[in-house]
Amino acid sequence: MSKKGDTMKKLLMILAALLIAPQAFTQTTNIRFTLDWAIQGPQAMFLVAQDRGYFAEEGLNVTIDRGYGSAGTVSQIAGGAYDIGFADINSMIEFNVQNPNQALQSIAVIYNYPPFAILTTRDRNIRRPQDLVGKRIGAPNFDSSYRLWPVFAKAVGIDPDSVTWVNMDPTLREPTLMRRQVDAIGAFYFTAALNLEAAGVNMNDIVSFLYAENGVDVYGNAIMAPRAFLERNPEAVRGMMRALTKAWHYTLANPESAIESVRRADGLTDSAVELARLQLAIETNIMTPEVHEVGFGGVDKARLENSIDQIVEAFGLPSTPSVDSIFTDAYLPPLRERLPR
Repeated sequence: MSKKGDTMKKLLMILAALLIAPQAFTQTTNIRFTLDWAIQGPQAMFLVAQDRGYFAEEGLNVTIDRGYGSAGTVSQIAGGAYDIGFADINSMIEFNVQNPNQALQSIAVIYNYPPFAILTTRDRNIRRPQDLVGKRIGAPNFDSSYRLWPVFAKAVGIDPDSVTWVNMDPTLREPTLMRRQVDAIGAFYFTAALNLEAAGVNMNDIVSFLYAENGVDVYGNAIMAPRAFLERNPEAVRGMMRALTKAWHYTLANPESAIESVRRADGLTDSAVELARLQLAIETNIMTPEVHEVGFGGVDKARLENSIDQIVEAFGLPSTPSVDSIFTDAYLPPLRERLPR
């Protein structure tokens, strides 16, 4: 072989090595992620991050499973079934106090206003929260609207024991109300309102008492993980938050496209209903005035401190956790990248 040919061969070998090297040294981090409930429009950002490759761009292989209620999601994350999850921060606060050795840390609040609500229909003649006294309210006993009822009752000035709660399967909630077997139901507003409308109830005939509009100044769902996982995988978690920040912006700007990601994750999705559910969640829970100041995932620490106090009192917890033990923004991108556009 000529000297020129030998040189060319060496150059080709070097080029091949350079092309292979990044693949050889790039590590993919597997993350098991669980939602709070069934796959619906309001969780679109998580499916967008997966479907559009934002997780993959950060070197993450994220599997996303549906949940069966925030209390269960919190327990599953703490028990090691999942690495990170999306659940009611108030359920996490309660869990942390009761299980200090398994305490979780929230790293991004998504529902700046909680979606908890009491819903009824106009023909029940329940016009204000005080009219609920003596009534029967249906909800699963793990539902956040049920569990935070004492906070709501205190805020509106009624005795928490002045109503009768009827425990039921989530699928029976709206049908039971329509059959007049209960006077009202407790649920996430954007879930029950759209379910009632889909069942034939005119939206104008639905009466809703949102906890956030009646003195319950707590946060809603947040992304959370065990502290040990966060400490072992700080860069992977930061990468996940970058991907979700990008997905959050995309979802706000392109809700119809975001719902397509939901549909690809769950082929039974009713795109029209879930688009309406997503838009309702954006309007009432996600894009609040505070979010324009604290950005995606952020909190107002004074407000969080007050909400912790409300939860401790409502649940009769033996101790009050600090704000820093409940929430950290250490894994979020800089504020300028998280502000609404």
